[in-house]
Amino acid sequence: MAAHRAAATWGLPDFVCHSAIKRVSSGQRELGDRMLLTGSRGAVIQVKSREGAHKDDASERNWLRNRGAKAARQAKGTVRSLRSAPADFENGRGQTLTVDGNDYEWIGVVVLDHDRIPDDTIVDCALPGLPCVALVRRDWDFLFNQLRSTTAVVNYLFRVADMDPVALGDEPVRYYDLAAADADAPPGEIRPEVAELGGVRFSVPQLPQAPVGSDRAHRVMRIILEDIAISPLGQHMSEADRLLLLSEVDELPVGARAEWGQLLLDMLRDVRQVPPGHCKWRWRRSIAPSGTRQLIFGCATRFGPDIQAAFQSYVLLRHHELHQQTGLADQTATLGVLLTPRTDGTRPWDTTLLRTQGDNQLIPEEVKQYSALWNPQGTDVPST
Repeated sequence: MAAHRAAATWGLPDFVCHSAIKRVSSGQRELGDRMLLTGSRGAVIQVKSREGAHKDDASERNWLRNRGAKAARQAKGTVRSLRSAPADFENGRGQTLTVDGNDYEWIGVVVLDHDRIPDDTIVDCALPGLPCVALVRRDWDFLFNQLRSTTAVVNYLFRVADMDPVALGDEPVRYYDLAAADADAPPGEIRPEVAELGGVRFSVPQLPQAPVGSDRAHRVMRIILEDIAISPLGQHMSEADRLLLLSEVDELPVGARAEWGQLLLDMLRDVRQVPPGHCKWRWRRSIAPSGTRQLIFGCATRFGPDIQAAFQSYVLLRHHELHQQTGLADQTATLGVLLTPRTDGTRPWDTTLLRTQGDNQLIPEEVKQYSALWNPQGTDVPST
C-alpha cells in the first residue's frame, strides 16, 4: 500500500498501524485502512483507489466526492468504535499496540489514489465531531517527503483541517503559503517562569520552506529513533511506553534537527578527547514554551554503571528544577537521551533513555548532592 510506504519510510514504521478487525454483534468491523499514532494525536487513514476506465470530468468529480464522503464516514466509525472499546493493532514494526480511542485527539484523513484528477475538484469531507482532510496520494507523499516526521505531518493535518478545503492536488500550494507565513511570524509567547530560567531562546518556523535534508546531521535523529525502536524493552515497559518515547523525540521541530544533529556529532567527537580514565560530559536541553515538556540530550565519554547513575541524577535534577520553577509538577515530563561513543566499529554510539514525569519527590539531600555535581557554581540556570 503506497500510503503506508510513504508514512513508514519517511516517517517511522512504529507510528503506523495496520488495519484491524473487531468483532461486533452483527459480525466484524474493519478499523481503518491505516492509523498514525503519535503523542496524544491519532489519524485514521482511509484510502480510496480508482480502478477501471476513467469517464468524463463530471463523473470523476462525483466519484471522488462520493468516495471521499464514504471514507470520512468510515473514519468516524473507526473512532467511535475505538472510543467504545479498545482494540489491538499491529504497527509497521510488527509490535502489538492496544489503542483506547479516548486517549487520543482524532482526525480523519482521506487519501484518494486517482491519476486523473479533474481541475478544481474540491472534496469537503468534514463531519460533526471529527475533523477530516482529503488528499490525493501524491500530496500525501509530498508531506512525508517534505517533513520526514510523522509527528510533523499529523500536526500539519490538524492545522489545515480547520481551514477551507483546497482543490485536490493543491496541497503543496497551501503548504508553501503556510510555510511562508510561518517564516514571517514572530516567535510565540513563552511562559514567564520559563524565561526566568535563562538560557537561549530558540525559534524556528513550524513548517520549513525547503524539504528536510537527508545529510548526516539530519539522519542523526532518525538513527536515534531507530535505536529506541529496536532496543529491548525494560522490565516494566510496554510497547505503548516505547511509542511515547518515540513521539517525544519526534516532537523536536523538523527545522531544528540539522542544527541539533550537527551539535550531537560535534559533542560525540568532543567527549572522546580526554585522558584515559576520565569522562567528559556535554549537554543540550530544550524546554517547551509551556514549561511542561523538557527534552535533554547528553553525550559522555563512555558508558557504565557510574555514567548511568550520573545521567539519571542530571535528568532528575533538571526535572525537579523545572517543576519547582513553574509550579506545574503534575503536568511536567522530562525525557533524557544519552549518547556514548562506541569503539568496536559496529555502530557509532549507544543510546540510553530516561523519562520522568510529575513530582519526582527528590529529598533535600538528593537535591544538594545532585546540585553539587551538576551546578558547581551554585546556580540553577539551565545549560542550553
